[in-house]
Amino acid sequence: MTLFTEDNLQITFNNVTHARKFDDSEHGLSHCMKAVDFVIELPDRYLFIEFKDPENPDIPIQYRAAAIQNLNNSEFDEDLKHKFRDTFLYEWASGCADKPVEYFVLVALEDRPLLSRRLEALELNLPLGMPASAAWTRPIVHRCGVFNITDWNTTFPDYPVRRLS
Repeated sequence: MTLFTEDNLQITFNNVTHARKFDDSEHGLSHCMKAVDFVIELPDRYLFIEFKDPENPDIPIQYRAAAIQNLNNSEFDEDLKHKFRDTFLYEWASGCADKPVEYFVLVALEDRPLLSRRLEALELNLPLGMPASAAWTRPIVHRCGVFNITDWNTTFPDYPVRRLS
């Protein structure tokens, strides 16, 4: 069992090959590359996981509304895209992108229509699946998803998330 905390959220990883927090300074390229929060290795695939917590009770209330508003713009979608691409490139250059990669975003917010729009944008912004030209031998991103805490815990019971306060 591996436990990580990101702001006011905590995630537990059970039954994984390797789990690491990735968006810290250890990768050494934060000056030029964006990073997802966690990279999880399973026997058959990698999970890239990003957390967003606009309702973090540690954030002053006047900033929470702005954080939620930021989820509704294309800059947020671009940020998610670049976090995936830069992490994938880093992992590929490290010789670690040798299994299918799935990208999941947890947004700690119960606004399902907003999360649905973010999933649509993510699917459009990522090279999901194989291109029609079929020059590739494998996809870059196998699957992606955007979840709130409730849906995350239902979908990923081996990786439960809870709010700390």
